[in-house]
Amino acid sequence: MDTPVTPEVAPPADASLPTAPKARGSRGSASPRTQLTPKDWIDAGTEVLVDKSIDAVTVDSLSKALGVTRGSFYWHFTDRGDLLARLLQTWRDAATEQVISRFEREGVSARELIGELLALPFRGRAASRASSIELAIRGWARRDDMARKAVDEVDAQRLSYIAQCFSALGFDIAEARSRAFMLYGYELAEALLSGQGTEQQRTDRRFYVEQMLLSPARGH
Repeated sequence: MDTPVTPEVAPPADASLPTAPKARGSRGSASPRTQLTPKDWIDAGTEVLVDKSIDAVTVDSLSKALGVTRGSFYWHFTDRGDLLARLLQTWRDAATEQVISRFEREGVSARELIGELLALPFRGRAASRASSIELAIRGWARRDDMARKAVDEVDAQRLSYIAQCFSALGFDIAEARSRAFMLYGYELAEALLSGQGTEQQRTDRRFYVEQMLLSPARGH
C-alpha cells in the first residue's frame, strides 16, 4: 500500500529573459557600470520585502542599495511590476517546485515523504529564511491581487501534492485532502509560532502530528 508518489507537477514557468531594452539614461550601447544579473535585483528586492515592506521595494531604493544607477535596472526589467512578478515566480519555484522535484528525484515512499514534509520547518537557517520570505509574501498578498493569486496557486499546488501522498497510502480522496490540510496547517503554524516551546517540545509536536496523520481512517 505504501508506494512511491509520482504526482503531476506543472513545469516551471519559462525562465528565459526577454530582450532587454536599452538602459534608460545610458549612452549608446555601453554595458551597465556594474554587471548585475536579474537574480541580484530579485534578491535585493526580497531582502527589502522581508526587512521592510512591499512598499519599500522601489527602483530607487534597490538602485541605491546595489550601488548602481536606475538605468541598470532597465537592462533586466521593463518596470517595477515586472520585477515583482518575477520575484513571486522565484519564490514559487524555490519554495514549491524545487522541493517537489527534489523529493521525486530521491524516490522516497509516501510514508517517508510525509515525515520529510513535517520536518521542513526545522531545517535550521534555511528553514528560518524561507519562513521569513513566505510570511512577508503572505503579508503582501493580503492587499495585492497579483501576490494573492501567486499565494493561492502555491497553496493549491502544495495541498494537491500532499493529498496525493496520503492517497498513495490508501486513504480515499476526501480523507487524503483532509489530512493534507491538517499537515499543511501544521507547517504554517510552526512557521508562525516558531518561538513557542523548547526544541524537545517542537520535536514532540512533530512526532505527535505524524502519528495522528498516519493513523488508520475511522471505521478501518
